[in-house]
Amino acid sequence: MTADLVTLGETMVLLASPEIGRLRDMTSLRMSIGGSESNVAICASRLGRSAAWIGRVGDDEFGQMILATLRREGVDVSASVTDPSAPTAIMLKERRTAEVVRVSYYRKDYAGSRLSPEDLDEELIGSAQVLHVTGITLGLSATARAAVYAAVDTARAGGALISFDFNYRAALWTREEAASEFRAMSREADLIFAGEDELVIIKDEASPVEVARMLADGADRQVVIKRGPMGAICVTRDGLFEQPAFAVRTIDSVGAGDAFVAGYLTALLGGADVTERLRQGCAAGAFAVTVIGDWEGAPSRSDLALLSFDVGTTLR
Repeated sequence: MTADLVTLGETMVLLASPEIGRLRDMTSLRMSIGGSESNVAICASRLGRSAAWIGRVGDDEFGQMILATLRREGVDVSASVTDPSAPTAIMLKERRTAEVVRVSYYRKDYAGSRLSPEDLDEELIGSAQVLHVTGITLGLSATARAAVYAAVDTARAGGALISFDFNYRAALWTREEAASEFRAMSREADLIFAGEDELVIIKDEASPVEVARMLADGADRQVVIKRGPMGAICVTRDGLFEQPAFAVRTIDSVGAGDAFVAGYLTALLGGADVTERLRQGCAAGAFAVTVIGDWEGAPSRSDLALLSFDVGTTLR
């Protein structure tokens, strides 16, 4: 088994309210899957790169749904583990207002949190060009954190680039706990992704760009600041590069950051320069927000050109 991009982490079944309002008032829920790392893998696959996801799911219908969905999207899940002793985790998404989405989780001690170094396929990870990990998995459990560091060691030995997205989740740990791990993993990473609000976890008296420069530290490292509707900035030892966002109508912003990461990484794998990586990342993120769901709006490579057309264009 080989893959251009390998990632690992927790993927959950996602139950989302189809309408605006309180979850308790819904008579039905939309069922899908969600997980930052698998979102990245799906988008990378749609953009033409081979991608693999490693994780644990329960031996239940939700677990089978996750694996089937990822396979259908072209993601290699052959190294993932089905756990007969723990259920698949659940994520609930409530559209409380048209502008606010509230997400809650049932994940503690569920299958995904039991990821451990013993679950890793070292041959697969060692074959990757890029290993992508996130702060979610670092904060999920002690064994999941150990799995991340073990995977980084294996990928580094195989010559892979290490990609790290902060993806801070307050429900998993405190800012102080996260900051320590974020600093440690950033020292291991070749590519760092973080939102402006996440970077200040490292040093709250500094600006996001100042923290990004500190993390780059003159090394051959790219620190990418995800700015949502403001676009993105990349800080490298060669300077600062900026890309504005594409103007689209936002329907659901959850998962846009993952699509951005996938767009950036696939452009890198294709040999693109920093400017094109940022442009493709912003393009992928733009597609993601136009559709309800964490990954369903992720574009194919041919979709990317559609953003160059005028509003209201009909292609025949």
